[in-house]
Amino acid sequence: MAGAKAIGTFERNLTWWVFGCIVVGIAVGRKLPRVATTIGAMKLAEVNVPVALLVWLMIVPMLLKIDFGRLGEVKRHARGIGVTVFINWAVKPFSMALLGWIFVRQVFAPWLPAAQIDAYIAGLILLAAAPCTAMVFVWSDLADGEPNFTLSQVALNDMIMLFAFAPIVALLLGLSNITVPWETPALSVVLYIVVPVVVSQLWRRRLLASGGPDRLAAVLTRLHPLSLGALLLTLVLLFSFQGQQILAQPLVIAILAVPILIQVYFNAGLAYCLNRKLGVAHCIAGPSALIGASNFFELAVATAVSLFGLDSGAALATVVGVLIEVPVMLSVVKIVGATRTWYEAAGAR
Repeated sequence: MAGAKAIGTFERNLTWWVFGCIVVGIAVGRKLPRVATTIGAMKLAEVNVPVALLVWLMIVPMLLKIDFGRLGEVKRHARGIGVTVFINWAVKPFSMALLGWIFVRQVFAPWLPAAQIDAYIAGLILLAAAPCTAMVFVWSDLADGEPNFTLSQVALNDMIMLFAFAPIVALLLGLSNITVPWETPALSVVLYIVVPVVVSQLWRRRLLASGGPDRLAAVLTRLHPLSLGALLLTLVLLFSFQGQQILAQPLVIAILAVPILIQVYFNAGLAYCLNRKLGVAHCIAGPSALIGASNFFELAVATAVSLFGLDSGAALATVVGVLIEVPVMLSVVKIVGATRTWYEAAGAR
């Protein structure tokens, strides 16, 4: 990623790709309902097997980039990493639960199907309960972020997710009066974090041992289209089940976007200002704000499907996060760049 100052064509147009998946998914749901139903029924221990395989195809190439040896550099960026960890794990999940309660359960409740309100809130919580591990490399590069900080922060967040994701999700869903089996988010951690981390790191070691960094880079280049294709196919599956609901109530997408947008700008701004207050360099504060604002939507989608099903409001809420991810995060990148002079006026070191 280092050295590339332009976002890739696919990432730049991700919102339009998602819109295309909406159209294709709705068409599949209407024209080939048996296909969607058959795929939805392919479950093992309440985990949808096709979705699980697609999520692994998305996540493993992303984790393959991460060098967990960078965890040793955490102390070099202690203040910036401390701010990001605070935002990711002490602020973001809880603020999203509050925003979900305000906007979904209170303000916009009359315009939402009552049977799905709990599921919508659950999806929002799942979306906010884990920080992004992939696209942040793109955002950090565009914001002239320190690459070693980004690598070490992502590696640390992945380690924290192993232990914190399931308890936080279970706690917040419980506080929101949403009853789910605690074992399901725990199983999601094993399936979508533990297994991919182990596989990716063993594979990474083998690639580096056999051909060095060039070999690893070549494999990542070949896997990139496969990972993106898995993302798009997952969205098609989700929208094949969500199509009727979207056509019947198009306002649902806009309503669910409100708390997500507020959460992104609030957490990015809080992280950015805290770093400035602590005298953290701008090249650290930028990626810190971006990591604090973005979400691990692949994990959120997979967990929502496991907990509530492909046709649930929770799955739809997590997909809305994908829909607005690129334009919103690009706006945060622009804000971080445009305010650099103001930021450095505080005498950040």
